[in-house]
Amino acid sequence: MTHFVNDKCIKCKYTDCVVVCPVDCFYEGENMLVIKPEECIDCGVCIEECPAGAIEPDTVEGAEEWVELNAKYAEIWPNITELKPAPEDADKWKEVQNKMRYFSEQPGMGDV
Repeated sequence: MTHFVNDKCIKCKYTDCVVVCPVDCFYEGENMLVIKPEECIDCGVCIEECPAGAIEPDTVEGAEEWVELNAKYAEIWPNITELKPAPEDADKWKEVQNKMRYFSEQPGMGDV
């Protein structure tokens, strides 16, 4: 079992989840994070840390395509292991639904 990040993370990109991950399995895109399924140990500590509620287990309905998206971009984007400030307008985006139209394939800055 693994966990994945869904579109609730887009444009919020809080990194609270990153600092509690014992295996550093988060990767950073321009406007969201993903989890590398092969590295996730299913500990679940990241779930409660996400202010946007964007992390779910792969047992929920519709998880397969999200796990695939996370796996794809975890191979492309840089690993992130440290807390970074959320975007200025992150709280505004927390309640927006169906945010895939804002998804960016561009990598994030990675660990700095």
